[in-house]
Amino acid sequence: MQELAGTILVGESFEPTRGRVVIDDGHIEAIEEAETDSTDIILPAFVNAHTHIGDSVAKDAAVGLSLDEAVVPPDSLKHRRLQSADRSDLVTAMGRTLRYMHRTGTLTCLDFREFGVDGARALRDAAAPLDIEPFIFGSDELGVLDVADGYGASGANDADFTAERAGCSDRAVPFAIHAGEPNATDIHPALDLAPDLLIHMVHARQEHLDRVADQSVPIVACPRANAVLEVGRPPIRELLDHTTVALGTDNVMLNPPNMFREMAYTATHFDVSAREVLGMATTAGADIAGLDCGRIAPGRRAALTVLDGDSDNLAGSADPVEAVVRRATPLDVDRVLS
Repeated sequence: MQELAGTILVGESFEPTRGRVVIDDGHIEAIEEAETDSTDIILPAFVNAHTHIGDSVAKDAAVGLSLDEAVVPPDSLKHRRLQSADRSDLVTAMGRTLRYMHRTGTLTCLDFREFGVDGARALRDAAAPLDIEPFIFGSDELGVLDVADGYGASGANDADFTAERAGCSDRAVPFAIHAGEPNATDIHPALDLAPDLLIHMVHARQEHLDRVADQSVPIVACPRANAVLEVGRPPIRELLDHTTVALGTDNVMLNPPNMFREMAYTATHFDVSAREVLGMATTAGADIAGLDCGRIAPGRRAALTVLDGDSDNLAGSADPVEAVVRRATPLDVDRVLS
């Protein structure tokens, strides 16, 4: 039995509650209101809902490049670097990124892993000794579904993914696809595949939003990466009004996988509340991947991030939810329970 005391952000509304979380065998046994001297802030661990961890071998190499030059297969800088990378160096680089993510409050990431079975196995090897386990969307070959947790397609304009979509249905695993990043031309074709998850949707219009709502397709927004690549601003308010929306940090070569930065950027630049942003960084990603985390409630997995509310940065904040979303940094993380 273990107890954590402080201000607990409880449930889907992240209601600040003074008291303690009682943990038994890795799950939340109870949440008890009580007087406490602890200044800690206890929140669900983050779920980074879209990453490309393989990019860890090319950090900052694509600064100043366009989307096509930086990441679009098969001839982008990213894919040339991945193809030439030594496997041992790749596994080490991905492991360091995963370790950074866990230390900064992230429980898991939903990763699009390139290069088929070999690529998925390399990421499994990178994660094996760590306290963070990625949810892997494999690619490039149907057989990757024997190793990965689902399939991640580059975009409906790149290839015919009908077989991959069918393979995911046969195995009851999710099919995800990029859509609407450089423009809107691949959104309807992506929706025609009945995906379980859409990534980006920067250029979604009302006709696309109506289909998203009708098909109940969740979306991952990556606003910082979209800004770096200058592809536009995702209509996050409109996306939230139509479906579940999670947050991702996207390519490691472009941005550090830091959910504090992603939350602060989103809260500052879009018409969303701090509670909505925190839900995008925790609950939404967990629900998309079917994970037993993302909210603090009895019976849930005790996947928690504990912040030092008396840090020089957070001390004196009037609202713990606003503090977590707009002010907190990795330096405020006291510990991560996974």
